[in-house]
Parts: sequence; structure tokens; C-alpha cells
Amino acid sequence: MPQQSALIIFIKNPVLGKVKTRIAQDLGDEKALKIYEMLTEITRSITDQLTGKKVLFYSDFIDYNDAWDNTLYDKQLQIGNDLGERMLNAFIYTLGKDNIKKASIIGSDCPDLSLWHLTKSFYALDTHEVVIGPANDGGYYLLGMRKPYPTIFQNKTWSSVSVLRDTCDELLASKISYYLLPYLTDTDTIHDFSPAFEQLLIQKGILTKNELNQ
Repeated sequence: MPQQSALIIFIKNPVLGKVKTRIAQDLGDEKALKIYEMLTEITRSITDQLTGKKVLFYSDFIDYNDAWDNTLYDKQLQIGNDLGERMLNAFIYTLGKDNIKKASIIGSDCPDLSLWHLTKSFYALDTHEVVIGPANDGGYYLLGMRKPYPTIFQNKTWSSVSVLRDTCDELLASKISYYLLPYLTDTDTIHDFSPAFEQLLIQKGILTKNELNQ
């Protein structure tokens, strides 16, 4: 990780019936929980490789006994009334740390995310004020900035197809320079599973081919 950079990771506490609810509609709560745990494991395998500041924000409570290494991650609790407010507060906290000049935030829904995407986001912030990792569903899988921009997080219909477009329009209108990373897919429904992710779920015994072909 470039110096003076920080990575923010948002995760949900893995509670049965509380994660991947759209996947649960097709596969049930237990399968949805296992799939979410697989996604967080993939995310952790990537972020563990980064050096430097990493801040892990939990949705409901801080878990010091989970698989996320307490020595590698600054563990915090998400604070705010909606996703936008929680993300803004996370940026304010992280960018307020000594020597941190830029930060990027990710979730744990993108199995195709790589170390390259994370590192590229930090380098892009050397020449742009904001960096966005656009998702194919109209949202984004990554957002980075050199300072908090409250308006980016306000008046948005989160989890809708308009989030990315509205954000880019707002940045253009405000003359805030931004850089777009390659498009990737967030895994929110069974239709978002890539062939590689499907194969991994089968190998891990989480799903069968018959379940995927229903």
C-alpha cells in the first residue's frame, strides 16, 4: 500500500437471517450465511496482503475473536442512520488519523476484487480527488478520496441502479476530479455468481450443481 494511504472495509456481522437476504430468498438463510462468510474470507485474503493502515468497520458489534487479525486491523463500529452517513463517518475517522492523506472504502461483496484494484485506487488519488470502482448493478464496489465530501453521501437511494450515475453527476457538477476503475460485479443475488465463484462454492461444499441450476 502506498504510504499515507488507508483502506476501510465495511462488513456485516455474520448473523443468520441478517446477511445476503436476496440470496436467502432463493437458497435459504443458512446457505446465504455460508455464502456471505465465503465472500468475507475472499475479501480478507486480499486485504491481509496490504501493509499500512486498515480499518475494519462492523455493522452491529466489534468482534475481537473472529478471523480478522486484531494486530492487522483497527476494528471500529459503523455509526450513522443510513449507509451514506456510516461511510462518511468512516472516512472522517480514518482521514483524521495522523499521516493518512487518502483512503478507499470497500465492502465484502465482490469476489473479483484484487490487490491490483486496491493499490490502483491509492495511486489514482495522487492525481484525482476521488476514485470510484463502478459495479455492474449501478452502484460501486470501491470509493476513495483525499478528504471527506459530505454531499457524495447525501440524498442517495442506496442499493439502487442510480447511485453510480448520481455520484458521477454530482462530482462533475462540483468540478471534483475522479477516476474510474474497471467495472466489477457485486454479489447480491444468485444471478451475480461468476463461474469461478460458483465453482468455489461447489468445491467448498456450500452449494451443489443442482442448486445452482434450479
